[in-house]
Amino acid sequence: MSAADTGKDPNRRDFLYLATGTVAAVGAAATAWPFVSQMNPNAATRALASIEVDVSSIEPGQAITIKWRGKPVFIRNRTDKEVEEAKAVDLGELKDPVARNDNAPGGAPATDENRAAGDGRENWIVMIGSCTHLGCVPVGLSGDFGGWFCPCHGSHYDTAGRIRKGPAPENLHVPHFEFTSDTTILIG
Repeated sequence: MSAADTGKDPNRRDFLYLATGTVAAVGAAATAWPFVSQMNPNAATRALASIEVDVSSIEPGQAITIKWRGKPVFIRNRTDKEVEEAKAVDLGELKDPVARNDNAPGGAPATDENRAAGDGRENWIVMIGSCTHLGCVPVGLSGDFGGWFCPCHGSHYDTAGRIRKGPAPENLHVPHFEFTSDTTILIG
């Protein structure tokens, strides 16, 4: 007996299977979407992905601390003397020879040039203000090297944010930043 003799149409059955499968797939995707969507960061977090900071009022030798992504960020306008002293440091004296700068290639040496802003702005340094030992916030403009001192466990950082003495294993990290004008820094 053929399909024509029984009155059954195989094309209709195939269509019903295909339609049922399509509806099931769309239903599964519609059910899963809220679970996938809730994993995205909320609007407040996306708004803090980058921040602009006006640094026009920071005189040479001064520093400020701002908050970015829930972390303290140190912005310092170093004096010419501080820049020259940071450039004169022998890399062999450093505990961490890596720059830890998101603006420099990975593994770049921790020279002052690889840690500072560059492009004629070597006096500016921007760093995440969390001690790399246990995450404490170091005190600025202090310590044995005139940079930052973490009183919790005694880590000393120089004016370029490089660890020089104490238990901290790494230099202070430098986030991605750029000058958008002569007086504005965009971090993030």
